Amino acid sequence: MPTTSVHDLKTLILSFHAVIAIETLEEQRVADLLQVVARETGLRFYDWTITQGLVRRPEGQAGEAIANSSGPLELLNSIAAGAGQGNSSQGNSSQGNSGTGIFLLKDFGKHLKDPTVIRKLRELSQRFSQTPSALVITGSSLELSDELEAVYYTLEMPTRDELYEMLQAVVRSLNTQQKIKIDLDAQALGEILKALQGMTLNQARQIIAYAALTDNRLSREDIEDIQARKIKFLQEGGLLEYYPPQDNSSEIGGFSNLKAWVKRAQVGFSAEAQSLNLTPPKGILIVGVQGCGKSLAAKIIARDWQLPLLKLDAGRLYDKYVGESEKNLRRATAMAAAMAPAVLWLDELEKGFSPPSESNDGGTSQRMFGTFLTWLQEKKEAVFVVATANDLSKLPPELMRKGRFDEIFFVDLPDAAARKVIFEIHLDRRKQDSSQFDLQLLVNQSAGFSGAEIEQAVVAALYRALHLNLPLNTAILQEEVNSTVPLSVSCREDIEALRAFAQERFVSAE
Repeated sequence: MPTTSVHDLKTLILSFHAVIAIETLEEQRVADLLQVVARETGLRFYDWTITQGLVRRPEGQAGEAIANSSGPLELLNSIAAGAGQGNSSQGNSSQGNSGTGIFLLKDFGKHLKDPTVIRKLRELSQRFSQTPSALVITGSSLELSDELEAVYYTLEMPTRDELYEMLQAVVRSLNTQQKIKIDLDAQALGEILKALQGMTLNQARQIIAYAALTDNRLSREDIEDIQARKIKFLQEGGLLEYYPPQDNSSEIGGFSNLKAWVKRAQVGFSAEAQSLNLTPPKGILIVGVQGCGKSLAAKIIARDWQLPLLKLDAGRLYDKYVGESEKNLRRATAMAAAMAPAVLWLDELEKGFSPPSESNDGGTSQRMFGTFLTWLQEKKEAVFVVATANDLSKLPPELMRKGRFDEIFFVDLPDAAARKVIFEIHLDRRKQDSSQFDLQLLVNQSAGFSGAEIEQAVVAALYRALHLNLPLNTAILQEEVNSTVPLSVSCREDIEALRAFAQERFVSAE
């Protein structure tokens, strides 16, 4: 059980915080934490659902239901009838006075639209503010009245210790039904626990049970399957996309300056840096011409550092309900923090954080922007942020000042040397021998092309060669290059304005 969470909740309760709100789906995890707090404080522990009513939960014993406590108002009346009767060593009948204690109220927020329930809860919380007892309200989404003076507690993602305890518990439970062989050395165990980071305890429990029951064995061979199921859970959650280090084989041409900076920054994750009280690097912002490899740079950094890559699509965060967008952002950053060390990739940042002055969404963008800046500034976990942007006019100026990111890089159109490497990468990737092409000719004729435009020319030329039933050659590829109108021509004014603005203000990636 995580000592930090237990300590935090214990401190809140002993400091007379009568109403504690925890937004989470992990009800059992909250119950387990509160059970430990109850034991350490000597308080009784109860939980309530509208289907079972109020149930006393002595540790290690079956629950005892309290009569006439199913409805929300009945529940509060039942608690009030026993309030002030003492701690767990006092009081006798579970059918009579419930006594003071810790009361976990599941999904209770849905009942707080009734003025009578709100009034009764306020009265009860006022009485509890004089004694170390608490009403803990949980639910997937909570909107409590300010009149309740509730304190919101953020339940962090499960720690490594919690995941290890869960793994042991799952194996013990499965072994009561059929024998599960554990074949894990310390390194393999560490890799499994790392693979589970960022999951809720219930998700991690399901993944471990599935892996163990597949062949009645838990071993190093299960790591790949655990990673695959983790990706599935994250995709279903819809906030983050997960790219394991072993699946990242990205390549990029040019970017020599950025690559050198990244190599130096990697030492920030080392034990030597920590011994000097140096925090890990926060991240970088990459701005520049579309199609020139800004997004690919995030993959390259994760590959070189052998870290998982997490992609956050800002568009997925927005929700039509007030407050839900900010909650989605907090959930996404909490998941990223739980999987640290990791690289968090925010693509096209301007689409998620438009300037507050232009916002017509009721202030959602402004609140999202503030939440992100606060997290970026204060995060302690080794989550390296790689943000990309195409349209600088839509980026808030506060985001680009020094200190928000470790560095801001400008990505220009690739020069001749970079274009040669890009041709080689895309030809070789598609099983073409790049040495058999006149690359210098292609480089000369592709001046002003972005990396994406070079890739598309190679792809289109291959389709043309297949249609002609001929092997791809320089002439076919040259014809495709010559028929392409690059962005540097079709949007010349915009590109030139961007280059003039950025070259004076940001560090070149080349």
